[in-house]
Amino acid sequence: MGRVAIWLSCALLLALIIVVAWFLYHVKPAIQVGTAVISQALCGEVFVAGLDPERVFREEIAPRPEMHLLLKHALYTIDSQRKQVTTTWRGHFAAVAAYHPGYGCSRGEISFPNQPSKIEAEAVPVEPPLAPPNAKLEGALDRAFAEPARPQYRQVRAIVIMRDGQIVAERYAPGITADTPLLGYSVSKSVVNALVAILVREGRLSPEMPAPVDAWNSPSDPRHAITLDELMRMTSGLDFPEKDNGLDPVSRMMFLEPDMAAYAKRAPLKAKPGTTWEYTSGNTLIVSSIIRDQIGGRADEVLRFAHRKLFDPIGMTHVIMEFDHAGTPIGSTRIYASARDWARFGNLYLNDGVINGRRILPENWVAYSTRPTLNSDYGAGFWVNAGRADDARGRVEAGMPADTYFASGNFGQRIVIIPSQRLVIVRFGATINVPGMDIRGLTRLVSDVLSAQNS
Repeated sequence: MGRVAIWLSCALLLALIIVVAWFLYHVKPAIQVGTAVISQALCGEVFVAGLDPERVFREEIAPRPEMHLLLKHALYTIDSQRKQVTTTWRGHFAAVAAYHPGYGCSRGEISFPNQPSKIEAEAVPVEPPLAPPNAKLEGALDRAFAEPARPQYRQVRAIVIMRDGQIVAERYAPGITADTPLLGYSVSKSVVNALVAILVREGRLSPEMPAPVDAWNSPSDPRHAITLDELMRMTSGLDFPEKDNGLDPVSRMMFLEPDMAAYAKRAPLKAKPGTTWEYTSGNTLIVSSIIRDQIGGRADEVLRFAHRKLFDPIGMTHVIMEFDHAGTPIGSTRIYASARDWARFGNLYLNDGVINGRRILPENWVAYSTRPTLNSDYGAGFWVNAGRADDARGRVEAGMPADTYFASGNFGQRIVIIPSQRLVIVRFGATINVPGMDIRGLTRLVSDVLSAQNS
């Protein structure tokens, strides 16, 4: 073999190695994340929420731009007897999500403790949806549910309007009822805020304390200085970007890692804690693991605590929390509750953490949670209209009162709390590819409700 032939062979071999390495490093994880996303979405919406799988695929999976290439060769199967979903790509990269009573859906093989008997599902009669009391409020709901003539559709699924703790109007899309558990996505972060608050009230945690993370215990570790407050406010400085593209650390954490918090805790610092704001679910998973450890370390203990100290006292009766393999609640994105339950959760914050004369959250906790962080429009688990961030000012100019704050999740899940009007407005949907997850529609809904209330 001549030198030229040898050189060409070596060059081809090197090119092949580069292509394989690139595939293994970039393409393979993205495909694995994609198949896991499909299985997780279908499992939760079919076996937790009780929705039709074809509807879930059509409304929640197919419209996602990042899924278009994957879907050409993806295939999912639903095993109704075993209550699990398996998705493959070209017959490979299988991802399995299975339903566990009381714990929702999880990826892969996992064993949970027996469901705590206190929270076993019961057949509770559900009152029919409450019709609007006047034509203006009915018109507000009509506009909120109305769809444009062509995509992108907003696909609103549920709206509940509560004033002074009483539901004054509600409406649901076909197939959604008043007791359908709806996935909160990042609205779940606000539930994490409440669980931390309860532990603070009990003297077990303090926002100012260094985060109790064993992996950061050494004083020589620069992450040792990160406080619980900085994790909750997204100012930890950890290098853990959230891009939702299948390649970012949060995608890997959510869909490939069995112990999500342990993976997030390995992130290095890229900024001094408390100096920069960057939204990432990695912070919330670390906080979720801190909650787990404070309560006892197991998923069933977390469930029992959450129901006894939070959900039951405020009347949330259709809640499902999902967990990873380490027993950590996936508090960044994986908590379900009915729209009425989500309204009751908002009412807890509207009442400064007190329900029926019982204090659930510490005094001043709501003020702490809704104080803007640095130059952002984020507090600690809630988005806020207070402050001078451009997005906050834009919402106020569009008609939202300046004292408004809200929990917000992907695809347009919102719990809007307006203290000056004694209002809680819940708006949930499958809103994909609409700018700001239909923030314009949300501000219009708020303005319409205020107009109807004050007319």
